[in-house]
Amino acid sequence: MKVLSRDFTTKEKALLAVLILLLLALGYYRFLHVPCTEAIERANSEREDLQTELLISLAKESQLKKMRAELDSIGELQSASRMESYNNSKAELSLLNGVLETAESYSVSFSGVTKDGDQIRRNFKLQFRTGSFGEAKRIIRQLSESEYRCLLSSIQYVKELKRAPAEQTSGGTVVDGVRYNESVSVAVSATFYETMYGGTPDAGLPEDK
Repeated sequence: MKVLSRDFTTKEKALLAVLILLLLALGYYRFLHVPCTEAIERANSEREDLQTELLISLAKESQLKKMRAELDSIGELQSASRMESYNNSKAELSLLNGVLETAESYSVSFSGVTKDGDQIRRNFKLQFRTGSFGEAKRIIRQLSESEYRCLLSSIQYVKELKRAPAEQTSGGTVVDGVRYNESVSVAVSATFYETMYGGTPDAGLPEDK
């Protein structure tokens, strides 16, 4: 039996080399790049979930410390009484403006007042944006440890990266040679507590529940 054989031409060798490179590139993309990218995305998602849980835990921890301190100091009227007399809305709004003065932007909306005996609840929703998770955590902590009794009932948190201005040459996070700044958006539902003791009823005060 006669075996036919011949050398590859230069063009055939070039095509064969291109084919091998394409196969290597496809193998790299399918078996290395894609799994690594998916692993990084899962890790980032898990990190953001943990940071959200951390915000909530810090707020709860702060409130528990405040309650424990009040119990420890029971009998001392000044330290045990944290609820201001009705109507304390202007002071509470001033407190929020002070706590949020370092935020990039924020909005506050009060949803109404409820009355249960001598206890007044002033519910509100707060949304703000900061340039870092650390700053968002500081604002949450400062609010939960404020001089006026304030209970944080829910916290939602979203973090994103925004491309930095061309003139920015430091700070932020560099990805593939592109500089990004961190942006953190937080939504909070909370309640200020007041008391009718020493307060003056007005038209905004509802009937008992």
